[in-house]
Amino acid sequence: MRLITIQGDTEFASVEQQRRLVSSAPSERDLRSIVRINAEEMRHGWQMSYLLVQYFGDAGKAEARKLLERCADRRERLLGAFNEPVEDWLDFFTFTAFVDRDGMYQLKMLSHSGFGPLSRSMGPMLNEESFHLLTGLTGLQRILRAGKVPVEIVQKVLSRWLPVCYDLFGHERSRGAAKAYLWSLKGRFNEEIAGPVTDPETLNEAARGLYYKEVQGLVGLLNKEIGDGKSKLSVPDLKFRRGIGEYKDKRFSVRGKPLDEEAYTRHLGEVLPTESDRQELRRLMKEPDWIAVAA
Repeated sequence: MRLITIQGDTEFASVEQQRRLVSSAPSERDLRSIVRINAEEMRHGWQMSYLLVQYFGDAGKAEARKLLERCADRRERLLGAFNEPVEDWLDFFTFTAFVDRDGMYQLKMLSHSGFGPLSRSMGPMLNEESFHLLTGLTGLQRILRAGKVPVEIVQKVLSRWLPVCYDLFGHERSRGAAKAYLWSLKGRFNEEIAGPVTDPETLNEAARGLYYKEVQGLVGLLNKEIGDGKSKLSVPDLKFRRGIGEYKDKRFSVRGKPLDEEAYTRHLGEVLPTESDRQELRRLMKEPDWIAVAA
């Protein structure tokens, strides 16, 4: 019930986070994409609600009701990434490319669940999730291809979102993750090829490592859209700005270097989006060619 509740909570939350962007879509195609994504995320939330109501009695009904009562704007959602505001279309494309990619990992792991109603729900959700990931990645490619938004601002937005994606995988060592696996409630992302489990308490960290490697490859693809002589995008270190696990609240730079409190505060001001950056984005996004036309 807990696994289903968390999954449903993220689905409804993402709609809350993204819904205000409908009125500022850069093109008709982008408008159709965000409406489709929000409709599918809402359906995913209802699907999880159905499982709670159908199979978990009064306790499940209570949890399903809470899914609709919690509010991302009040920072009440269960996972940190889903309380973060999605302020503009650069945020949206980054969210769908990387936060939704984490969601894809979770869906794939739940597809191996021994609880049949849950595992059978994952196929349609994964099919729909693939469109969300493609929308995010191609959106970022279009922004970089147009060359209007400074690469430095795109980097800052990546540095804002990727640490909360790392957090979504949970603690480096987790008895809860071990129990979920050993009780066949949840599998591994690469279950078919992963081989025997030697230490089930490290399954979260194994999934995070796979995600980190994939993100590095995706950022490499994005860098192909950046012209010669310009700075390239990079992936924040796994220790940077973490809110859960071994590195929670510890002061590491975006490159993983330990910093004292003063240097860390200064560093955050340099590598995360500022209000000035947001103002520049709002100005640029009023121009018709700030993003390349979708292929």
